[in-house]
Amino acid sequence: MKKLMLLALLIPIQILSWDIQAQTLFATSTGEISFYSYTPVEDISAVNKKVGSIINSDTREVAVQMRITDFNFPNGLMQEHFNENYLESEKYPTATFKGKIAGNEDFTKPGTYNVKASGTMKIHGVENPMDLIGQINSDGKSLKLKVEFKVKLVDYKIEIPTLVFAKIAEEIEVKGALDLIKK
Repeated sequence: MKKLMLLALLIPIQILSWDIQAQTLFATSTGEISFYSYTPVEDISAVNKKVGSIINSDTREVAVQMRITDFNFPNGLMQEHFNENYLESEKYPTATFKGKIAGNEDFTKPGTYNVKASGTMKIHGVENPMDLIGQINSDGKSLKLKVEFKVKLVDYKIEIPTLVFAKIAEEIEVKGALDLIKK
């Protein structure tokens, strides 16, 4: 009787693992997200080359996560102010996007696909709906995802002190380049 009960417990677990194994996943932990802020007074740019991402080609779900402290600036003081004063990276250590890619393209087949992902962006502890437009280039074994979008600081409750308001744009240009490998 105990063997039968154990078997009854193991079969659903095995079937669940088959479902997971049957899915086609593409992933990276070395994606790149950069941003640029232009003002007449000062330009600010930074890049993060440790961005994690996964795309489930079957369900079309996409997730992106990055640590805020992994952004590198050309100026150390800018990086310090970014982490301590604006993004408060000790309190809000990560930024994420979770969504779903529209359409029915088969990313396991080579080609170039214009894509739109709708989901939720979380920055500075604030979640907002976001549509991202980009392009996926597939060779069947890997995906190269490129995306560009803008982030309004006010939408994520990122406050800019009046003293430096002229140095930081209210809307930040963001670019992503993620090379995901089939798992």
